[in-house]
Amino acid sequence: MISRDDWLHELRPYVERARQIEGWTFAFEPVPLSPPPPWDYLARARELLPGARSVLDMGTGGGERFAELLIGFSGRAVATEGWAPNVSVAAQRLRPLGAAVIFAFNLTVPFAGETFELVLNRHEELDPADVARVLWPGGTVLTQQCHPDDHAELRAFFPRMTIWEPHHETYPRGFEAAGLRLVDVREHSRPVAYQHLGEIVYLLEVAPWTVPDFDLEADLEALIALDRDLRGPEGIVLSERRYIVEAYKPG
Repeated sequence: MISRDDWLHELRPYVERARQIEGWTFAFEPVPLSPPPPWDYLARARELLPGARSVLDMGTGGGERFAELLIGFSGRAVATEGWAPNVSVAAQRLRPLGAAVIFAFNLTVPFAGETFELVLNRHEELDPADVARVLWPGGTVLTQQCHPDDHAELRAFFPRMTIWEPHHETYPRGFEAAGLRLVDVREHSRPVAYQHLGEIVYLLEVAPWTVPDFDLEADLEALIALDRDLRGPEGIVLSERRYIVEAYKPG
C-alpha cells in the first residue's frame, strides 16, 4: 500500500509542471477511447475565415490555434485573452502574423458594435448578446465549448466542483434571442483515459475553476479514492463532453 508521503512525493512534480505552463498547451492529454466529435472546429474556422475581412478570437490562450488559422489571412485580426500571463505569450506568437492582442475578459467584448465579420471562440465563456452586438450584419460566430458536465465523474470525489450554468442550452437560446440564426448546434461525449493520477492533478492545477481551491495536500484523500474507484485497464476514465454552435447575423 502506498503511503501518504509516497503519494505526495509522486504527485508534486505534476503540480510544479502545471505551474510552469505557458499559453494553453497541456503537457498531458488523455487517450481517447472512442471516436472524436463529428465536427472539426479548426477545419470549420478555416472554411469561414477566407470570407471574412475581420476576425476576433475570444480567449486565445497563448494564440496557439489562432496562429494556425491566420497563416495567409490578410484581413484585420484581433485576439482577446483574460489571463494576464498569457497575453504576452499570445502577443509574441500573433503579432508577427498581424494580429492585435488585447487583455480583456470576454463577457463584455471591448469593441464597438458591428466590428467583426467572424467571431471565433474555443472553450471561452461568452455573452451571446454581446457577441451578436460586435458581429457585422452577415457575420458568423463559431464556438466550441466544454459541456457543463465535462468530467462529471470528478464531482463524486470533489463535491465543491464548480456547477456551471447549462450554457449548452443558454448560449444557443441567447444567440437566437439576440437576433442570430443558428446554423449548427451539436453535442458529443466520449470516454477518455488519463494514464496517471498526476495527470488529473495537473489538470486541476492548470484549470483551477474546475475544483475551486484545489490543493494537493488537502485533497490527497479524495485523489487517492478517485484513483482507486475510477482506474481501469485503460487508465482513469472520465467523460469528455463538447458542443459546437455556429450562428450568423442576418444582413
